[in-house]
Amino acid sequence: KNCTQTMSTGVSVADDVSYAFNEFKLKRGEFKLRYFIYAIEKKTQIVIEKKGAREATYEDFCADLPENDCRYGLIDIDFETDDGRPTSKLVFISWNPDTASVRPKMLYSGSKESLKSVLTGVGIHINATDHSELDLETAILPTLKRFA
Repeated sequence: KNCTQTMSTGVSVADDVSYAFNEFKLKRGEFKLRYFIYAIEKKTQIVIEKKGAREATYEDFCADLPENDCRYGLIDIDFETDDGRPTSKLVFISWNPDTASVRPKMLYSGSKESLKSVLTGVGIHINATDHSELDLETAILPTLKRFA
């Protein structure tokens, strides 16, 4: 079945994004991964640009985000709750750096919901415009612990 979502920007989500996401949630086969980085290709379609191996870290994820261009990311973050229980959460990150050009910023902002609608069950969404908003200790973990 083809469940392509198209938003007002005219950007759709590539068919394999949904399949890859469902396999990723189940940690199956080649989708036993740490993260995905998604890009808008040719201003028309959201595709998987990069995959992070299961042993990859949050720092690797951040390093895979371009300095001056927008991306979306989905990462499985392992952490400990305040009472010491190990857990993990899937986090959707919209990377829209201040240094990016206006057009990509508008395109990525306007197309985000179409990707989020395919990534069902991801409850944590973070918008980051600079590296301080990606900081694991000061920005990401406090948000995750509210959902733990």
